[in-house]
Amino acid sequence: MTRSELVEYVQALVIALGLALFIIVFIAQAFVVQGSSMEPTLHDGERLLVDKLTYRFREPARGEIVVFKYPADPSHRYIKRIVGLPGDKIYLSHGVLYINDIPIEENYTKEPAANDFWPVTVPEGHYFLLGDNRNNSEDSRYPDVGFVPRQYLIGRAIFVFWPLPKLGIVRVPDLAAQLR
Repeated sequence: MTRSELVEYVQALVIALGLALFIIVFIAQAFVVQGSSMEPTLHDGERLLVDKLTYRFREPARGEIVVFKYPADPSHRYIKRIVGLPGDKIYLSHGVLYINDIPIEENYTKEPAANDFWPVTVPEGHYFLLGDNRNNSEDSRYPDVGFVPRQYLIGRAIFVFWPLPKLGIVRVPDLAAQLR
């Protein structure tokens, strides 16, 4: 191998690493689901592509599944569904989610929540997140998660790429339509 070939390989490697770093920081990143809190929608060990670009141009939407920094320890990452936007009144009663006093049909949950959750109002700049497996999810109902600040949202789950039989787009229910 000549010196010019070696320089060419090193340049190609540096460009590839720089491009990969740019993509991971600003555009998209892989994420591994850990635990059962998002069942039946997502399962332990599934690998997702998380879109980090969209929220630079628009606000997060109700119903989207997001990866976020765990408020009690921001070095950890969690994944949950956005159900409450800033200003929303949220509560659970007899297994039914209410947003602004309107009962929400949720065909994506594993089962109804066993415990009620008293009404709270989501503060400005924050979101209320719930796992789809309501009876096995550490989410905004608990003080160590609570309302999640906007700046803690990393991105939205858009695509399952592993295991191959689960390959596909992460569906987002139109919860907003139920509130009209």
